[in-house]
Amino acid sequence: MVSGLVLYSIASIYLGISFIKDKYKTKTALFKSWTMFRNVLPDLLAIMLFIGLALSLLTPSLISSIIGGNSGFLGIIYSTIIGSIALVPSFIVFPLGHTLVQNGAGLPQVAVLMSTLMSVGLVTLTMEQKIFGRSFAYARNISSIIMSLLFALIIWVVMT
Repeated sequence: MVSGLVLYSIASIYLGISFIKDKYKTKTALFKSWTMFRNVLPDLLAIMLFIGLALSLLTPSLISSIIGGNSGFLGIIYSTIIGSIALVPSFIVFPLGHTLVQNGAGLPQVAVLMSTLMSVGLVTLTMEQKIFGRSFAYARNISSIIMSLLFALIIWVVMT
């Protein structure tokens, strides 16, 4: 695994090379990237606030009680809704899934939850619409939900 220090060093070296080759283009690129970052920053801060609140309210034991092994299709729907609303980084999703299975959650419910947590972004929808456009943002999120449900159905058929 590459550490952040190595990546920052490589980026700094390439930035220096770019600056040496063409100062004007490098300054223009840095200014444009700063402007984009400044425009996205309010949405990013709102997303981080919402994620913090969601993670404090939606504990693994609460989620397990809603999506237990006997919850069936209703548990899959709940998992889809929870996963679509919450936005959790992948390095948290996998341990969370393991904890949920250990606490009695069903495999299809956990599968759809994990899949939607990483692929559906209702929290980031407004920012995604600004960057990629409304039709793309909706199409990506809807297709992610459909694929997550198909994934859960396959696991339900195969594993139970």
